[in-house]
Amino acid sequence: MNTLVDDRRRPELPPPMSSDPGHPFAGNLLLAALAPSDVALLTPHLVRGEHARGDLLFRVGEDVSHVSFPLDRTVATLMVPLSGGRTVETATVGHEGAVGGVVSHGYLPAFTQCVIQVEGTVLRMDADHLRQAKRASPTLNDLFVRYADCLLAQVLQSVACNAAHPIEQRVLRWLLGLQDRVGTDALPITQVVLGGMLGVGRTYVTTVLTKLQDQGLIHIGRGRIHMLDRARTEAACCDCHARVRRHFHTVLGAIYAPDGEIIAVEATPPGDDLTPRPDAILPELRGDVR
Repeated sequence: MNTLVDDRRRPELPPPMSSDPGHPFAGNLLLAALAPSDVALLTPHLVRGEHARGDLLFRVGEDVSHVSFPLDRTVATLMVPLSGGRTVETATVGHEGAVGGVVSHGYLPAFTQCVIQVEGTVLRMDADHLRQAKRASPTLNDLFVRYADCLLAQVLQSVACNAAHPIEQRVLRWLLGLQDRVGTDALPITQVVLGGMLGVGRTYVTTVLTKLQDQGLIHIGRGRIHMLDRARTEAACCDCHARVRRHFHTVLGAIYAPDGEIIAVEATPPGDDLTPRPDAILPELRGDVR
């Protein structure tokens, strides 16, 4: 028998990770991993803003002039619009990273649109200022190179998953990824939004969620989906979610809490030999600009 969790309250998320909300880098793990000297390069250029669910950080075809850093439980998704009004998610970004001008230097037309899926606070800065900071600091550049590699890995794995795996496993992959970023069993996501992430209609996604509920993996609530057993959900999911997590751990030094949440990433220690990634983003750091 299906169990419907009837909870009309606004989803309650855990408290923010930082007890000092006034700190310019509070709540973003990528920024929090920076050395003090790198912090000084970025602090003057960061602007804090509040975003509601559904806000667009950039649209397809717009020049991406800013880099945005979600704080605490804020989550954004990169979406590819398809014909007929459908969309498909290619990457989900929370407090572990950034969107916009991360892989490139910014000021190029966006191929995707970036949508806020879980409301909250975002720090943003002009892409030019971040590029200048990368030029000034090899350690800052290395951290963003490693993050860009992980973001690209997530996109590629999402493409493979959408092409190769059944809808049930794709749903579980997306729910696990969201749980990694909000750190709670009660995920603030509606069936309509989830369908939009996966490029399917509400009726279809409701059928899939009901099946997963019957298996005891989730409870369907009003405006939220409750994750009941993380271990069983990971076992029922395809290996796409685990592959991305391993890549984040290997490349970015991501540290995970027992409940799966990403709680830290690894900084590049000053003086480290950066030669294993010499041509990642900024060739001028290698001294071979022609």
